[in-house]
Amino acid sequence: MELSHRPWEPEALDVTLEQGRPEGNSILGALPADDFERLQPKLSLTPLRVKNVLFEPGAPIDVIYFPIDGVVSLVTPLRDGAIVEVATIGNEGIVGVPYFLRGALAVRAIALVKGRALQIKAADFRAEVTSPGPLCDLAQSYAQALFSQVAQTAACNRLHSNEQRLSRWLLMSHDRVGRDTFDITQEFLGQMLGSRRVTVTRSACSLQAAGLIRYHRGHLTIVDRHGLEDAACECYRVIEKELARPLALAT
Repeated sequence: MELSHRPWEPEALDVTLEQGRPEGNSILGALPADDFERLQPKLSLTPLRVKNVLFEPGAPIDVIYFPIDGVVSLVTPLRDGAIVEVATIGNEGIVGVPYFLRGALAVRAIALVKGRALQIKAADFRAEVTSPGPLCDLAQSYAQALFSQVAQTAACNRLHSNEQRLSRWLLMSHDRVGRDTFDITQEFLGQMLGSRRVTVTRSACSLQAAGLIRYHRGHLTIVDRHGLEDAACECYRVIEKELARPLALAT
């Protein structure tokens, strides 16, 4: 799979604002109005382009992203070129948590489903979160939720069937993109799930035969959301509960 390391540049994209607030990212949306107004001039809108790498393991993180309607995957690259997904980030979270923790993780962040994100320079983000306040509290809570997702995903990858894991992944992506149809290749799905392409094909065909999804030439449509929830393992509910915790604490 050929990845893109081309620098990301803000584009003149439209984003809906409601009373000066962003519609899409839950962390930014949970900020009090005064805090968001102070942050807003430092934010710019950028596209999430499929296969674009946001940061590499151990590399400096220059930009922090708040996804609006795309999906970013955190993957662990191995020496033989294989990658395994350890977490996904969407409109509930922040891409760049290692920077916030003043450390580095052995993960690559890569855009998996196209969409948009609001970005801020890492230095500006740090200036905002080094002092106690709502954004600092939300970022800390989200970091804990993200690590819970990493732990749950590790258990899921080890113990649950490929169909269950595929269903979980599709549900989490569906939650984030806000639409029933999105593009994803079998190659990408196989790498994210740590499975061979033929295994992913077999699992996708099984879900399609059950009337849960429709998949053709990289275009995937969620047909039966409730049925897909029944087909998924318990990890979907566990992870979504953890990811909702930061916002629950903010209310």
